[in-house]
Amino acid sequence: MTAFTGVVVLAATFAIPPAASAVEPWRPVVMAAVGDSISAGFNACGWYAPCVSRSWTSGDSTAVQSHYLRFRDLDDGIAGHNVNLAVPGATSADLATQMARAVAQRADYVTVLIGAQDACVSEERGMTPVGVYQSRVAEALKLFRTGRPGGKVFVASIPDLKRLWQVGKDDLLARGFWSVGRICQTMLARPTSTAAADRARRDRVRARVVAYNAALAKVCAAYGPACRFDGNALFNTRFTLNHVSKWDFFHPNAAGQQLIAQRTFQTIRDWVEEPVWELQTQP
Repeated sequence: MTAFTGVVVLAATFAIPPAASAVEPWRPVVMAAVGDSISAGFNACGWYAPCVSRSWTSGDSTAVQSHYLRFRDLDDGIAGHNVNLAVPGATSADLATQMARAVAQRADYVTVLIGAQDACVSEERGMTPVGVYQSRVAEALKLFRTGRPGGKVFVASIPDLKRLWQVGKDDLLARGFWSVGRICQTMLARPTSTAAADRARRDRVRARVVAYNAALAKVCAAYGPACRFDGNALFNTRFTLNHVSKWDFFHPNAAGQQLIAQRTFQTIRDWVEEPVWELQTQP
C-alpha cells in the first residue's frame, strides 16, 4: 500500500460526522388568557367572584397547575408575565376587544375559551348563530396574528353543557341553584323533566355547542400551525359534580380548573418539549 493510499484510508476512518444542532423548544415570555368566566376562575375560590389565581390558563395556584405554571417550570423567563383578560359573562362578541388588549400586552401566547355564554341564554332564540360566532372568533384571531405575528394561540373547545345537566339533574342543591340563579336556562331549565320538548331542547343546545366547536376547529386550521385547537378534548372531558363549584353548580372549582389545565395542555405539549438534536449535512 502506498503512502498516499494509507492517508486516504486514515482520513476515511476518522471522517468528521455530520454537525448536530439543537431545535430549541418554544417558550413564551408573556401569556394572556381571553374568554369568559371559566378562564377568569369565577367561583373557584369564593362567592360569585373571579379568582384568577385558580384559572386553568394563567393562574399561579399550585392547586391548579395552570398553563402558566407549567411554562414557568420549564423557563422562569415567563415569571410574572401572566395576564388574565377574561371577563365573566363574556360572549364571542367581546373576544376581539380582549384580543386587542392581549396584543397591547405584547403577549406571545394566548389561550381562548369562549362560547358557553353564547349558548347559555334565557331562550334558545337568543343563542348566537353559528356563522356569527365563527366570524367573531376569526376576527379576534386575525387581530392577534396581525399584531403579534410570531405568537401562538391555543383554542379550547367549549365544555359539554349537557354533561353538566347529566351530572347535576339528580342533585337537589344543584337544581335549586340552577332555578334560583336562572343559570343557563337553555340547557338547565326544568332539569328533571322527561317531556319530549325538554329532551329535544337539550339536544338542540348541545348541537349548537358542537357546531361552535366545529367552527373553532375551522378558524384555527385556517390560522395555520401557530394555532392549536384541542380537538374537542375539553368537550369530551367526563367531569363530575366534584369538579363543579358548590357556589353555583355551574363553574369549575379548583379541581375542575386543574382538570381543564391537564387536559388542554396535552394539546400543545409538542410545542414545549425538550430540545431535539437534528443531524445536518456538512456543506
